Amino acid sequence: MDIMEPVQQKFDDYNVCVLLPTYNNATTLGQVIEGVAQFTRHIVVVNDGSTDNTAEILAQYDFLQVVGYPQNVGKGWALRQGLQYAAEKGYEYAITIDSDGQHYPEDLPAFLDKLAETPCSVIIGARNMEQASVPGKSSFGHKFSNFWFWVETGIKAPDTQSGYRLYPVQRLRNMRFFTTKYEFEIEVIVRAAWAGIPVTFVPVKVYYAPKETRVSHFRPFRDFSRVSVLNTVLVFITFLYIKPRDFIRGLLKKNLRTHLKEAFARADETEFKKSLSIAFGVFMGIVPIWGFQLAGAIAGAYLLRLNKALVILFANISLPPAIPFILYASYQCGAFWMGEKAGTLSFDSNISLAAIHENAVQYFYGGFTLATLAALGFGMGAFLVMKGKGWWRSPQASR
Repeated sequence: MDIMEPVQQKFDDYNVCVLLPTYNNATTLGQVIEGVAQFTRHIVVVNDGSTDNTAEILAQYDFLQVVGYPQNVGKGWALRQGLQYAAEKGYEYAITIDSDGQHYPEDLPAFLDKLAETPCSVIIGARNMEQASVPGKSSFGHKFSNFWFWVETGIKAPDTQSGYRLYPVQRLRNMRFFTTKYEFEIEVIVRAAWAGIPVTFVPVKVYYAPKETRVSHFRPFRDFSRVSVLNTVLVFITFLYIKPRDFIRGLLKKNLRTHLKEAFARADETEFKKSLSIAFGVFMGIVPIWGFQLAGAIAGAYLLRLNKALVILFANISLPPAIPFILYASYQCGAFWMGEKAGTLSFDSNISLAAIHENAVQYFYGGFTLATLAALGFGMGAFLVMKGKGWWRSPQASR
């Protein structure tokens, strides 16, 4: 029996193809195709508008599935077209491998073994970036990318820039992506993690050709700039939407009483930290940034490492029944700062943001003032109660 037959069978059993995006890599493309073909004939090549003899090389292999277009767009676009093609052809997974020869086809079985352990995952081939042949710009970009991936997803990753990956194409099929260059490889794994798709890693080898023979289409300034812009956007989305969404989902899995009991019973937090969490929640619930209060509260809780459950609970001080009182009190507090220019407002059922629009400056000054005073009051009150009675302590903490 051919030694490669078990691996070829796994490609069939798991319904996996290999995806090669290529642009003007004619000198290495044939070698990569032949290396991959030892393990599977399910190979999709995306010709990203090559101007060399790439098309002639591809014509030599009748088993290839080729996606091509005349104008070069970028690696991200090529990957998107290839992943879409694989999904439409019914493949469950696609392993992407670069056509410049830096990846070893011999590592393909490692992806299948890892897939057996973690099905329906994104699997990234983690390279050894400490070896001497790794270019300085690649080493810097590697650490830079890993850090921001952790900020955006909470996942500690050994290598987020490797293009040697396995994607669950059917799970990605309905996602709408926006990037078309190298930064797509960041966008796709961050958004996969946000969607609940596990992101895991498997060690792979990497070969960097000598500088004088190395072919790279990566443009450091331009491409790092794109990646930086993408990470800026992703970080904003992380703290304004993803973390609040995940936290609220967690809250909904348990009832409020259970969350409160757990929040106050945490033995690893001091009374001061708990009272500070309450104060911050009250402040964010009152401060006049309507529409962003809860998102800001959760983002701040993560950044300041506060008790998230207490922050969220007390940020809801601005529930609808309390809003008229908060608006009126904010407006009245603002009068202190306005002096003779202070406006007047009657407290009745018609009070709303629209009603105080004409004197918005007074309201905003007052809103921040009221938020600060209320935060100090709630925080100090909570601290004194907890310090005096100790009713929040868990049985384990009191032993």
